[in-house]
Amino acid sequence: MDELLLISLMRDSVWTAVLISTPILAVALIVGLVIGLLQALTSIQELTLTFVPKLAAMLAVFWSTMSYSGGLLVAFYQDQVLRLIAAG
Repeated sequence: MDELLLISLMRDSVWTAVLISTPILAVALIVGLVIGLLQALTSIQELTLTFVPKLAAMLAVFWSTMSYSGGLLVAFYQDQVLRLIAAG
């Protein structure tokens, strides 16, 4: 395996990780901003008020995008990793 092939594989793996993590991180960002705005408007400074809704929203998005994430991972391994292993 030459260096260019390895760099290409690593680039594709990082891009796959970005695609998988984007929905969860986007929801965490949006919920965090909304809760932070509500805390600033109401002057309620409770740590669990930011943690629990953010965790619940992230779990909901994780469960709803699990088939998408699994499909991306399976396609990556079948198209990239297993092909390179078979080529030996």
